[in-house]
Amino acid sequence: MAAAVLVAIALPVSLALLLVAKAVWVTVSCYYLTPARIRRVLASQGVRGPPPRPLVGNLRDVSALVAESTAADMASLSHDIVARLLPHYVLWSNTYGRRFVYWYGSEPRVCVTEAGMVRELLSSRHAHVTGKSWLQRQGAKHFIGRGLLMANGATWSHQRHVVAPAFMADRLKGRVGHMVECTRQTVRALRDAVARSGNEVEIGAHMARLAGDVIARTEFDTSYETGKRIFLLIEELQRLTARSSRYLWVPGSQYFPSKYRREIKRLNGELERLLKESIDRSREIADEGRTPSASPCGRGLLGMLLAEMEKKEAGGNGGGEVGYDAQMMIDECKTFFFAGHETSALLLTWAIMLLATHPAWQDKARAEVAAVCGGGAPSPDSLPKLAVLQMVINETLRLYPPATLLPRMAFEDIELGGGALRVPSGASVWIPVLAIHHDEGAWGRDAHEFRPDRFAPGRPRPPAGAFLPFAAGPRNCVGQAYAMVEAKVALAMLLSSFRFAISDEYRHAPVNVLTLRPRHGVPVRLLPLPPPRP
Repeated sequence: MAAAVLVAIALPVSLALLLVAKAVWVTVSCYYLTPARIRRVLASQGVRGPPPRPLVGNLRDVSALVAESTAADMASLSHDIVARLLPHYVLWSNTYGRRFVYWYGSEPRVCVTEAGMVRELLSSRHAHVTGKSWLQRQGAKHFIGRGLLMANGATWSHQRHVVAPAFMADRLKGRVGHMVECTRQTVRALRDAVARSGNEVEIGAHMARLAGDVIARTEFDTSYETGKRIFLLIEELQRLTARSSRYLWVPGSQYFPSKYRREIKRLNGELERLLKESIDRSREIADEGRTPSASPCGRGLLGMLLAEMEKKEAGGNGGGEVGYDAQMMIDECKTFFFAGHETSALLLTWAIMLLATHPAWQDKARAEVAAVCGGGAPSPDSLPKLAVLQMVINETLRLYPPATLLPRMAFEDIELGGGALRVPSGASVWIPVLAIHHDEGAWGRDAHEFRPDRFAPGRPRPPAGAFLPFAAGPRNCVGQAYAMVEAKVALAMLLSSFRFAISDEYRHAPVNVLTLRPRHGVPVRLLPLPPPRP
């Protein structure tokens, strides 16, 4: 009996010791052995950077530099914003060269800007040996989760295969009518706001509502009013995640209780409950046969995801781990509510700011819309003919890309530039998109100026890898064509409905809150034009 008692006691003690030993080994490997190996490999190639502090790396340096550079508004309406938003890049590239390494805690981040290396890194050659790091996935898990944006390997391949058809050209043509109707509602709301309160309007809020209405109606078969709480929760989670990430400075500190993490947990719980209710409601409608689509689960993205989840439940994918379960459905909805809403809203907001401050380009774009659309709403056939508008959109994305940085983690050793750079397994490669988009070597001495004609048909294109608003290669943004169609429809109709100028109240202060946004919004003066014919 005594022996049995001793054995019963010894087993859990041994298990506990084993778990402690494993935790110690993982910590030592993660915070010392692996970083030391990566540092040696990079140093042997002449890749150096600012000396990291124990555990925190260069986090405090980055935080202090960004806090200082963004403390005040910009003195003028200049588009030279790299030093404001990426001051650490400017400082360290001047000190160590354009290829350097800095440390996010124990994670090394190799900064690469050479167009050839960027193109190679993002190509299909490295698609399955690069992806998002654990820290990146942890930081974004509350408002993106395991969605396509954060997936790696076979999971990413499967998810991409499932969602890509929703954004094919033939399906996008069917979305244009919904986009036109959503924009008509926005135009009516803007006309009402001008009639009620004068011609000063903060355009960013209206563009956020428009982008939210479009993604909710076309892909999730609901309205903005229904999805409004979802968008607000995602935005708040985005803000809190950006703030709480500053405190990830010691091993395991992401699990320490804090007011930010408690609030994140509460908001995420509400968000997932709302998404689950929306998914269940769509499923019930499909089961009752009330959808007008030929597909049993609807033609939008949500319908495709539901069909994929039902296939997994029926064992259609072999019962593997790759298929969609209920949580992955929720996470994918998070991803596309966030990405589909945020990117489009910011693109439209910055484009209107630029057109409001460049009236000659505004007039040119408006004249093209009138000539192509004949005073009516854009159609799927007329959109490709709006070349000037396409130039304006591209130049907006160049000067103000929604994502200023593009990260990739190397899951095995990779070589770039014909062996010029060997990135060791476990290192991240960080591509400073904003700096590349403003690089005078690629774009000329006027790189900080609004010059849409640099994208004119027939003009020489910059080197591949120098224009990355939606990334590039197999892991590019799956919804980029959707975003471009939406932007063309919205801007065409707004140009037909209003003449706009920047307000005297506008304060130029771009900031990064995971995405590039105007800190104080974009107030503009609207002059309504005669309504175009239906």
